[in-house]
Amino acid sequence: MDKSIYSAEYQQLCQLLRRLRLEAGLTQVQVAERLGEPQSFVSKYESGERRLDVVELRYVAEAVGSTIDEVVASLDK
Repeated sequence: MDKSIYSAEYQQLCQLLRRLRLEAGLTQVQVAERLGEPQSFVSKYESGERRLDVVELRYVAEAVGSTIDEVVASLDK
């Protein structure tokens, strides 16, 4: 199993989180404000430069109007 943040699976997650944000009509700044983080935090996880842990993923999913269960289910498709 490839554990790199640059794996195809992780890049798929990054793309999904970006798509969910855009579908919610949110900017990176707006998501960052909801998370209490700087905009660079959002930029880095969307580009794959920063890896999210499961707790952070849950908060990101909620910030864009989704759930961690929905995010994982979308990855399985």
